[in-house]
Order: sequence, then C-alpha cells, then structure tokens
Amino acid sequence: MKLTEITIRHLQMKLKSPFATSFGTLENRDFLVLEAKDKSGTIGWGESVAFRAPWYTEETMMTNWHMLEDFLIPLILNKKLEHPDEVSNIFSPIRKNNMAKSTIEGAIWDIYAQQTNQSLAAALGGSARRIEVGISIGIQRTTADLIQLIHQYVEEGYKRIKVKIKPGKDVQIIRALREHFPDLPIMADANSAYSWEDLDTLKQLDEFNLMMIEQPLASDDIVDHAKLQKELKTPICLDESINSLEDARKAVELGSTKVINVKIGRVGGLTEAKRIHDYCAEKGIPVWCGGMLESGIGRAHNIALTSLANFTLPGDTSGSDRYWEKDIIFPEVIADDGYIMVPKKSGIGYEIDQETIEAFTVNKKHYR
Repeated sequence: MKLTEITIRHLQMKLKSPFATSFGTLENRDFLVLEAKDKSGTIGWGESVAFRAPWYTEETMMTNWHMLEDFLIPLILNKKLEHPDEVSNIFSPIRKNNMAKSTIEGAIWDIYAQQTNQSLAAALGGSARRIEVGISIGIQRTTADLIQLIHQYVEEGYKRIKVKIKPGKDVQIIRALREHFPDLPIMADANSAYSWEDLDTLKQLDEFNLMMIEQPLASDDIVDHAKLQKELKTPICLDESINSLEDARKAVELGSTKVINVKIGRVGGLTEAKRIHDYCAEKGIPVWCGGMLESGIGRAHNIALTSLANFTLPGDTSGSDRYWEKDIIFPEVIADDGYIMVPKKSGIGYEIDQETIEAFTVNKKHYR
C-alpha cells in the first residue's frame, strides 16, 4: 500500500434527540471523515470521534485536523506499507493524539481489507457472524422519561441498557430503574463525575445488581480505582483511563478494573484495540466496544472490532436510526432484536453515500 491522496472533511449531522452526559449535552455532531486513496485507486475511509470541545479527552475535532495536516499526513503520505500494523510505529514519534492517529489508521485498514479481498472483521481476526448490541441513554429530564425510553428499547430487543449518572442523579434513579426492570442488564456510566469523597454514594449502587459502573473516578486514574474496587461488589469498568495496552496492563495488575471498554479512537486505532483485546483475553478480563456517537463509517469499524472473540458483552454500537435521520453509508447499520450482522463484503462492508456526505460537509481539504 502507498497512500497518494487524502481528503479531510468536516461534517455536521443533527442528532435525532439531544444526548446528555455528566460533561455536557450534544444536539449536533461535528466530526471529521478522512478519505484515503492508494496508488492502485483503492479508497479507504476513517472517522475522527473527537468532539468539538475537550469534554471526553483533551483532543478536539480541530486539534485532530491540525495533527493530521501538519504531522500525521506528512509522515504517511507516499510511504510504502505492507500491513496496517506498521502505522502505529510510524506515528510513534508523535505523543498521544490517539483520535487523530486512529482517523487515518482506520482508512488504511479499510484499504488493506479490500486489497486482500476480505472483510475488515476477517482482516482483524474476527469470527462472529453477528454482534450483540446494547443502548446508551443520556441523562433525561425526569426518571419517568428515562423509564419510558428504556421500555421502548427493551421492546426493540437491545441486550443491555447503559444509563448516564452524575452526583444528584444516581442512586434514586438506579433504584427506580431496578424496581421497574428487576432482571434487565443495566450498567451505569459516570464519565469521571465522582471522587473518593463519594464512596458512600457509590457503595449504595451495590444493592442494584448492576453489570458494572463505568469510569466513576478521574479520567486519568488507575490507583484510586483499585482502592475503590476493593470497596465495591459491583465491577468497575474503565474507559477514559485506558489509552493503550500499557494502561490496560497496569490497571489489570493493580486490580483497578474487572471490565474494559475499548474505543478505537481513544486507544489510537484498530491495531492497539486488538492488542488490548488479546491481552484481556489472556487475563480473563471481558471487553466491550464503546460508542462515540459515530456516523456509519465509525460504526462499521466498531462492528468489525466487536467480531473478535473476547468482546463478550454487548457494546454501544446500535443501529444508525438510533441517532440519525439519514446516515452517510448504505445500507445503514440495522439492529434487529438486539443484534447487528457483521458484513461479509470486503473492507468496512458498507458503501459510502457520497451525495449525503457532500450535503453534510462544512469544509474539506485535499492533500497529495
């Protein structure tokens, strides 16, 4: 492979409904899509999952564009590659900026899968024909609104429900949910909203038989999470704290986590995500694939990754119609009774809807 042309697009897509977490509310999703062309003419697609503001990590959509334009594209353009695994080594002189790295690495994986005539899932070593999917629900105006939404998603067949919590919107809400749904797999996502001083509140969540509580403490912490896990019966799942295989190893060895949420963008790409998956499989730590309100391109990458054997818990990769009136791929991602079929077609397995991409494009730039 040798990339001869790259195009970055800034897209804006309106969410069907606002998505609220402990760090903010989104009504529109601004993100980057990267189109890479190989010397053979093969085109691959990647997606930046960074938000416009540094809510989730320090990266933003515009810092991703800067890193791609000024550092990463110059490192990779017209460079001969035998395999996508080489990309992480080429980018290793650049510290962090994982979401920017993942954007271009995903497009290279797409090209590689097409050129080797296999699906992206097969190229990664995945074997599942379909994946189980859950749903992530943002903070709602009232508990009654939340319960009504969950009833809807349970009827649609989603295999687990993730609800966002924050101080003041936690124990009473989870108690109400458990009363209405005594046997439903439920997990709580805190997005780092708590501190060690909230121990008593977090311990109260033990009575509700949750699947896990996700990232209760600081986004860069593994030490206090290890202390907290000793105090809780509920498994702790780490998200923001895990940005690499090394982070995963340290967290597991310290006892900071019993479950890991793998997000492709957060860890720097599919290669590192697979390495974390493989390590966790060896250590008996289940993993699942988290969502970042992706368009169909990012969603396709998530589906491929989730086909690996140790993704034993339902992820956040729900159908396109959960978030968008119209997605930028066809066919759109369809969740049927809580399952998504893994595409067999080469590459990411979906066609790109060029007309819709152009309609949502705010800005674009070509690089040769």
